[in-house]
Amino acid sequence: MINIQVNEDTEELWKSLDVPFDVLEEAANETLYQSAATGTTELTIVLGSDELLHDLNQEYLHIDAPTDVLSFGADFTDPDTEASYLGDVVISLPRAISQAGASDHPLKDELQLLVVHGVLHLMGYDHVEEGEKANMQKMQDAILKQLGSTPGPLL
Repeated sequence: MINIQVNEDTEELWKSLDVPFDVLEEAANETLYQSAATGTTELTIVLGSDELLHDLNQEYLHIDAPTDVLSFGADFTDPDTEASYLGDVVISLPRAISQAGASDHPLKDELQLLVVHGVLHLMGYDHVEEGEKANMQKMQDAILKQLGSTPGPLL
């Protein structure tokens, strides 16, 4: 199950956009499918402000700057449903809008890129080492291609 939350500080902005939640859910589900997630899995996608991402980036990664997407893995199994909770993907909605404009591609594509990237991190992919980076880029591109979305570089 994909849970989507829009923070209060970006609620009006989200309502003004013509992007349905289905776009985010589809990207997350395709990423889970292609990265061979097993069993029932759950995750949350949070759409927030640059300030939220800046605060989280500073608190957890000690980077004093906003960013476009952060992933927070979890290792939790719901005792009632036995679903594995993978974690949270937090996206800066204003930054996604800005990056879509700068890259001259639809906002839908930018949001899907950020969701795919974030969920891949929850699935254990990373881009610190060169080999990991190439593997993650290949997976990200394949998922975005399947979604009919614009591929992008690793963030």
